[in-house]
Amino acid sequence: MAKECNCGHDHEHAHKEEVVDIVDLLLDENNDEPISLFDENDKEIKFEQVAVIPESERIYAILKPIDEMEGVADDEAIVFVVEYDEDGNSYLVVETNEEIAIKVFDKYYQLLDEAEGKAKKEDK
Repeated sequence: MAKECNCGHDHEHAHKEEVVDIVDLLLDENNDEPISLFDENDKEIKFEQVAVIPESERIYAILKPIDEMEGVADDEAIVFVVEYDEDGNSYLVVETNEEIAIKVFDKYYQLLDEAEGKAKKEDK
């Protein structure tokens, strides 16, 4: 029997490795492995994690496709929101509300600026 992959799609497929909760994976500072998600055609797409942004009591992940993705340029990233199924399992869904996605990117850039400002102060 196939394990649930928490990829956000209603299907079954086999995995070579044990499935890990996506929130645990996103928050694991030691994880430098790509995040694998599956599209509507059950095609695996690997992503590099850019950031995890808490916003308005939700958790958002900014992920950059490692694999080529139709409609996404090489230098673009995608905002995903963490959702939960009826069993409490987390999965990622592309944030389709452009206003929210922009707000998440703005918060990410704000955090980068703050981190850069702290680094400059420490260098003095």
